[in-house]
Amino acid sequence: MHRPLVLMLMLMFWATKAGRPAAESDLKLPSRPASSAWVQQLFLFALFFAGLMLLHAPLLRLPYFWDEAGYYVPAARDLFLSGTLIPQSTPSNAHPPLVMAWLALAWRVFGYSTLVTRTAMLALSAFSLLGLFRLSRIAANLPVAWATTVLVAIYPVYFTESSMAQVDLPAAGFTFWALAAYIEDRPWKQGLWFSLAALAKETAILAPLALFGWELIGYFIRRRCEERCEERRNEIWDKILPPAGRRTRALFLMLTVVPLAGWYAYHYAKTGFLLGNPEFFRYNVAATLNPLRVPLALGMRLWQLFGYFGLYLLTLAGLLAMVRPAQMENGVARSRILFWMQAAFLSVVLAYLAFMSVVGGAVLARYMLPVVPLVVLALVATLWRRARYWKLIVGAVAIAFVAGLFSNPPYGFSLEDNLAYRDYIVMHAEASRFLAMRHSGERVLTAWPASDELTRPWLGYINQPFRVVRIEDFSVPQIDLAARARDRFDVALVFSTKYQPPHPLFENWDAWQRVKEKFFGYHRDLLPEDIAQRLGGRIAFHKERNGQWIAVIAVAR
Repeated sequence: MHRPLVLMLMLMFWATKAGRPAAESDLKLPSRPASSAWVQQLFLFALFFAGLMLLHAPLLRLPYFWDEAGYYVPAARDLFLSGTLIPQSTPSNAHPPLVMAWLALAWRVFGYSTLVTRTAMLALSAFSLLGLFRLSRIAANLPVAWATTVLVAIYPVYFTESSMAQVDLPAAGFTFWALAAYIEDRPWKQGLWFSLAALAKETAILAPLALFGWELIGYFIRRRCEERCEERRNEIWDKILPPAGRRTRALFLMLTVVPLAGWYAYHYAKTGFLLGNPEFFRYNVAATLNPLRVPLALGMRLWQLFGYFGLYLLTLAGLLAMVRPAQMENGVARSRILFWMQAAFLSVVLAYLAFMSVVGGAVLARYMLPVVPLVVLALVATLWRRARYWKLIVGAVAIAFVAGLFSNPPYGFSLEDNLAYRDYIVMHAEASRFLAMRHSGERVLTAWPASDELTRPWLGYINQPFRVVRIEDFSVPQIDLAARARDRFDVALVFSTKYQPPHPLFENWDAWQRVKEKFFGYHRDLLPEDIAQRLGGRIAFHKERNGQWIAVIAVAR
């Protein structure tokens, strides 16, 4: 890596020096010199970064995918070119600009390219893994920290998000650092990290608000117990509630709202909209506030938290281990994560579960990245404490995660959640090259995000932009609408907008299909042959990969 980027990355570590924990007897951490901790963390960061670069090497030059191409890269490019924090080339979604500013800085130093973009994002991913490793070591121990960090690194959703220009993973990483500072009772550091998390993505403010709520509940419970509770009940609450007498106060948690509020005030002053453009607000908030949709979304969120892409194996193993006694080590039972730490993690998990079940038009798994690693940490710690062959179980889960990267599940899922996104990019790049060679200068009918891929050369698909006629998708109503205006385009680029498994679960359950269409934007794309027939054209190019397809249809005149 070049020296300037190394210097930029070193700035991120200025607040990571470890001194003496506030409660060493509780945390069970030996004190170390600050310089030694600094060197160790730099070494671990370099190790994680090198491992991620090696594993992502075949993916580093891929063009941008889906929301990368639709919002985050255009927003970062606008900041890079004009210095504006409000995107100009795409409607603003009011996402805070921290990650986009990081990309703009990387491009300023090394030049604009997908290689620079993905390398910069991998640096943030390595920093996030370092934060998770530190949090796991503080809460549990070194073996649990290594197992948790490795499992999260190869978990399909985390792995694919590591090199994508999106904001959920960096927000998760800053949250890990903040939780570590919260446990160590370092108020100003937790305030810094939680503020950075919220400036990476606004929903990261859920974590400090959840902890504030738990601290507040703990305060009132302690006051009540001082007056009325029995001694035994006091002892139980002492184990669950945040330790009394800590320097951490609710004020430091609430102060993290200030930078985010400042950003929204700035956005409102510049655009007249507080929470993004009206369509963004309608899709992600107004249209989701339905009492029938919320429990369905909650069920999907629970699956993403405990079962998605092999997580069910880890969850099942952890539940079975809980009925076993603790393993003995040198005549002493292995220790658990302290109850008050588990309660703090639980408060954050519940906040994400509740909020993400109510808000968010697309129920994407990446939105849960700040809390899935907390579940992995708790389950791995349980296995370490109670299962004799816990390493074999962790190894089996790791194999399941790796298999999930390359094989698609028997149900619909977001293509960005495993390496299916690479199949999408490769097919779209091939189709774009075919259009450039055979239909240069012609008008193209297509849907988003291909409409952006064909009009913005800097996304990596084309050299010269096409004139595009855009439709919403390739369902029957949209294709029939396009067929009535065939004089407006010369060729059609059609593709699968959703993954359709060969033998999907609930395929013949009409009620479930209607529920998905009503609440989750589901539609069924026509096949290329049917589209060609309805448009009165012929298929000039056709590719299929692992349940996805793309085709170019030349329209007859």
